[in-house]
Amino acid sequence: MKKKKRVTILIIVGIGIISYFLYKNNVTALEDEALPCHFTIQDNITLTHGQKLDIPIASTEQFNSIELRIGDSILSKWAKPSKLIHYELNSKAMQVGLFTLVLIAKTKDGNEIRDERTIQILSDIVPKKWRIKIINEYPHLDSSYTQGLAFLNNTLFESTGDPNTTGSSLVGEITLETGKINRRTGLDKTFFGEGITILGDKIFQITWKNQTCFVYNAADFAKQKTFTYTGEGWGICNDGKYLIMSDGTDRLSYRDPETFQLLKSVDVYTNEGPISMLNELEFIDGLVYANIYTTNLVAVIDPENGKVMATIDATELVERGKGNGQVLNGIAYNSSNRKTYMTGKFWPKLFEVEVLKTPVKGL
Repeated sequence: MKKKKRVTILIIVGIGIISYFLYKNNVTALEDEALPCHFTIQDNITLTHGQKLDIPIASTEQFNSIELRIGDSILSKWAKPSKLIHYELNSKAMQVGLFTLVLIAKTKDGNEIRDERTIQILSDIVPKKWRIKIINEYPHLDSSYTQGLAFLNNTLFESTGDPNTTGSSLVGEITLETGKINRRTGLDKTFFGEGITILGDKIFQITWKNQTCFVYNAADFAKQKTFTYTGEGWGICNDGKYLIMSDGTDRLSYRDPETFQLLKSVDVYTNEGPISMLNELEFIDGLVYANIYTTNLVAVIDPENGKVMATIDATELVERGKGNGQVLNGIAYNSSNRKTYMTGKFWPKLFEVEVLKTPVKGL
């Protein structure tokens, strides 16, 4: 009798366990497909630039219209759609970066159903590995917390930051051979100076967290304009027409030099993912060279699409020039003699360098 009772209890418990899991799985399935119109692809999709992606959209009800978007851009729209739609996304028509795929289904009475997925598009280029060859070295003031370097008519200009809040942020005209500052204009200690670039006869100096860009006449450092912007300022360069700015993320922003208005932005990616901490910038032969903050690397970026074409290992430069200074920072290209110069924060030396684009045998 006890044996039969025990068997009965075990059967009841077993049925209960099975019922629980069936119920749980059914609830999960309902939760997964709770939206009457939804994507049937998983979230966090990663593509390589140029790849295509089939995007299935399933509906359990009849909708008046369905709209597919990337951010604010409409990819496609269907009136009186069927209950299963396929859309082929061609990433070749897009930039690299992180995007939100948005599905909007509308009922006859105007109600909306929304579903979203995240898509990351990687670069289709494996960055080449370049190196630095030191050609010459020059003195550099080890009291200068270098944030930017730029040339105008064979004359070197430098901007510095103010890590100790002493009012040491400045823009100075530098004698290359001695490292001395011939003339300068400074900011008070409420401002932390960052990168500079020179376009025409104007010097643009951005600031770190002050969201302010100062514009000076290069001839006499007379302040001509002050612009404001949103977010942080790290590095800045120009392509001869537009200003290109970094903010410490993986993004480069194009700005109008007359108004500082944001025109567009590009995300900076390799074949493996985004490159953040982009710092001091320089535009050289159609490419943006960017110090990657806290590293010995310089990223070489196609500014049109954000793809990293190469990385430059400047470890030898750091070992030879750092002294008691801090990180590598500061790239200047003299278009008059096609020479490139690099230094770092609080470094006692500044170097003329050659970028070696041919790989070393055996590496």
